[in-house]
Formats: sequence, structure tokens, C-alpha cells
Amino acid sequence: MFYLTATEMLELLRTRQVSAVELLEAHLRRIEEINPRVNAIVTLVAERARREAEEADRDLARGRWRGPLHGLPVAHKDLADTAGIRTTYGSPLFADHVPGADSPIVRRMREAGAIMVGKTNTPEFGTGSHTVNELFGATRNPYDLSKSAGGSSGGAAAALASGMVALADGSDMGGSLRNPASFCNVVGLRPTPGRVPSPSATAAWFTLGVPGPMARTVEDLALLMSVVSGFDAASPLSIAEGGAVFTAPLELDLTGLRIAWSPDLGGLPVDAETAKVTADAPAVLAGLGARVERVELDLSDAEDAFRIYRAWYYALSYGDLPQDRLGENVRWNVERGRAVTGADLARAERLRSGLYQRMAGFFGTYDFLIAPVSQVPPFPVDAPHVSEINGQALPDYLAWMRSAYWISVLHAPAASVPCGFTSGGLPVGVQIVGRPFGDMDVLRLAHAFERATGHGTRRPTCR
Repeated sequence: MFYLTATEMLELLRTRQVSAVELLEAHLRRIEEINPRVNAIVTLVAERARREAEEADRDLARGRWRGPLHGLPVAHKDLADTAGIRTTYGSPLFADHVPGADSPIVRRMREAGAIMVGKTNTPEFGTGSHTVNELFGATRNPYDLSKSAGGSSGGAAAALASGMVALADGSDMGGSLRNPASFCNVVGLRPTPGRVPSPSATAAWFTLGVPGPMARTVEDLALLMSVVSGFDAASPLSIAEGGAVFTAPLELDLTGLRIAWSPDLGGLPVDAETAKVTADAPAVLAGLGARVERVELDLSDAEDAFRIYRAWYYALSYGDLPQDRLGENVRWNVERGRAVTGADLARAERLRSGLYQRMAGFFGTYDFLIAPVSQVPPFPVDAPHVSEINGQALPDYLAWMRSAYWISVLHAPAASVPCGFTSGGLPVGVQIVGRPFGDMDVLRLAHAFERATGHGTRRPTCR
């Protein structure tokens, strides 16, 4: 039961073929069996979830359907505030922190009838694409427990891949929804900034980091987007267009679409296994009727733009915390943020603005861009990060994720969809990038690719 899609589970609930309690108990048994090995869920609220499931069943008996997620077991990333439930942000500084209110994405899922089973693991403050922290340790990849689940939404991806929850949320600054989806053979969408509101008292206009959905199928992604997207007056960049956009049909006729294929986004090093798997994507889309062309892109201006804005954000958000109690990666980012000057910010703004204008021209010619999500397949869980690709040394823990964070700078929606497996059976995803605000178009192409390949139906052994 726990490997049904969220949409299938909802139909069983709606037709009373299964109760919310039965569905929850199946997932709790799965968590009990698998989570000690995978370490995806770090705070479990089983008794609270049971009470909510019982109430959901009483509502169903009275003919009351709370919303599009009625009775579905879900988990929330440990960066998202959950009222009355521990939210640590993966940091020892907040080991006992219990928020008084839900974050918007949590509130909207709860109001739509979802039942929270717990919180998913994340690196400290979501820093990095490998889910490990001092409080809870590392999340392991369900397809090979010796490998990383990616990050920073690695707990969410691993929980979905191993059948612990039906849906999950995450967030993405430099690839944190897309990278773990790629590593764990699930789907993740980095929405257009503002599509899913993200109120902030300190960085309300910051657009590199966005909350978003994760699921096992694109149809389930669209379902969750229909709930969590839409205007919020507390979020100044939130998009007025509501969640109904994502209830439209996902079917797409690819005939005549022009799709750009970039195997390395302009010369980035890509692991040979990743390159081999993602090289199959153009033929799949061409077989569906699209015109796929290999392109030579220059997105290198995104490098400095991303790093400057990211560093500034870290100094702003975490610079007042006691630095000696923070992990190495957070301290490193804060230090660089404190060194950012007005001239640096001006340079970042010029670079990003120019890149946006050039990509507007690009998307005047092409409907989509496809590329690898990550430059490497899942790496050993005990490694702090990827230090080299194809023998090329990398300067720091960020550099191996350029294929994702360069895309973050574009203000565009981007999805990770299962693309295949390495010779060792490790998942690899392809990244589908659309025009800014074209989130539903991205989901439609992702849905077509998913149905044509079936890679997402291959389940892990959790060994």
C-alpha cells in the first residue's frame, strides 16, 4: 500500500476502500522497518498522527472531505516550522526548538487534510547537498545504504523513495529539491520564485531559496503544487495565480516543441556514468515528437552571482548566531558573506540581470532546456562532499553542484525526473528547465518523460 501513488491512495480513501487509520498504520510500520537504516525521518509524531487519522475517518463517515490531501501521510523538512513539534533546522543551536506556528507550506498541507508523521533530515540550515548534521547524523540512500541521499532535502527524498510517506516538502537554493530527487529516483520541482510563498522577516525579497514539492510521480507533484502554491500577503513576491493552475490536465503533445539539450551546461565536468545515463534523454523526447537540439550554453555568469547572493544571505540570516557553535559549512558561508561589499552586490545584480535577459532570448527560441541535475551520481555517505570529478579537483564543497545552482540564478522552474541508473544501480535524474512562471509546462514535459521511460517505478531494496 505504501508504494501506491498519492493520487491512488486518495481514491481508495474517497471510495472508503481503505481508512485513513489503515493507511497511516501501513506507513508507520514501514517507518519502523526502514527508517533505522535510512535515517530519513528524525522526529516522529506517531500518536498525534493517529489522532488526526481517526478524526479524518470520522470526517469521511460524515461525508466531509477536508481537502485535496485528506488522509495522506506526509512529512515536512526540518527547516519548515511546525507548530508544537520540534524543528531543529539541523542545528544543535535549535535542538529543542518548538515553533509556535506553522510555516505557510505546512499550514496549507494541513488545511488540505494531510496528516503529518514527522520531520525529515536536513544538513544544518540546509547548507549543502549532502544530508548530514551533528544532531542526527547522515541520511542514507535507499538504493545503496553506503551512498548519500543528496540534499539538502535528502531526508524527504529518501522517505519518499522507501515508502515512508506519500508526499513531502522541501526547499531549494542550489539544488536542494532537485539533487536529492535525482539521487533517490523520485521527482522534485524547484518552482518559480514566489510560486510557493516564503515569508521572511529578514530576507523577504531573496529569490534564490524557494520551498517546493517532492513526490514519487509528477502527477503527485502537481497535486501538491495545487495545495501549496498561491498568493500570500506576507510574502511580497508571491504570485497571485492560485493553485488551480496545477489541477489542469498533464497530458502534452510534444509535436513541434523545440527542446535544447546541454550535456554539461557549458563545459562543466560531468561524471562518465551520469553523462551516459542522461545522454538517453534527448532520444526519449525526440521519440515523443519534440525537436531536440544540442546547444552550447554559457551560464558562467551565474557562478559569481549565485555565490555573492548566497554569501550575503548567510551573513544576514546566521551572522548573529554564535559562530563557534555552528558547523563548518555554515561558518564558511557566513565568513564570505561578511566580506561581501556593495561593489560585489552590484556585480552580482549586473551579472544576474544580463543572464536573465540572454535567457529570455534563449526561451524565445526554445521551449525547454534539459541537462543533468547533478554532475555526479550518489557518492559515499561518509564523504563530506564531492572533491573531484573526472580527476578535476574542485575548490570547495559547493562546486560539484554547479549544474543545479547555475539554474537557480535563472528565476525559472526546474524539475528533476528519473532518467535511469548507473551500472551499479544508482539513480540519475534529468533536469527539465522551463520559462520563468512556466511551472505547469515543466510538469507536463516531466510527466511525458516519466511515462515514456518508467524509470521512477524501480524501487529500492534499502540495503
